[in-house]
Amino acid sequence: MLGRMRVLVVEDHELLARTIGAGLRRAGIAVDVVTDGDAALERLDVTPYDVVVLDRDLPSVSGDEVCRRVGSRGLASRVLMLTAAGTLADRVHGLDLGADDYLTKPFDFPELVARVRALGRRTGRAVPPVLRCADVELDPARRTVTRAGRPVSLSPKEFAVLAHLLARPGVVVSAEELLDHVWDEAANPFTTTVKTTVGRLRSKLGEPSIIATVREGGYRAGD
Repeated sequence: MLGRMRVLVVEDHELLARTIGAGLRRAGIAVDVVTDGDAALERLDVTPYDVVVLDRDLPSVSGDEVCRRVGSRGLASRVLMLTAAGTLADRVHGLDLGADDYLTKPFDFPELVARVRALGRRTGRAVPPVLRCADVELDPARRTVTRAGRPVSLSPKEFAVLAHLLARPGVVVSAEELLDHVWDEAANPFTTTVKTTVGRLRSKLGEPSIIATVREGGYRAGD
């Protein structure tokens, strides 16, 4: 998956939901969190998610029903089901409902992140193995960036901004588009978040800058 994938976490245990959301964000993934099935379906109506991390035992609309509707609506979202029931019959039933993967509680968080990323790669369009602009190279799979062969250490957001721009060489990308693809619902659209992140990114990449600011337009990488 190029840059930052977007994930919907649906979990009625609020502390666990916040914990999963915070952990996935630390891993460089944009996350929205809801705590019941109705809210999940509302989000799925308006936002294209790469992965839905879905608890089976939900109020209002069950996780099973949410999973069924993802399939019936033909959504591209992949579903990772979470459940406290770990029998083989439970796992088979969840997969029969249309889930793409299944994780039993309690789980190790690194395994959750790995499974989310694996599912996210299955929803993404094909991209070059390495993105390049001038002497800057970004490897989405290894999550590495180099300039003139030297490694550049970037934060997850800086990496995702650079990946989004390099995937569209010469195309002007608005700040609003970057907010939508790189951040999530927690981002305030009236802040200078994007401008500040691009500034740090330019500083780390050094001169000459490969990212141009387009007046009243946004940002562009390359020509």
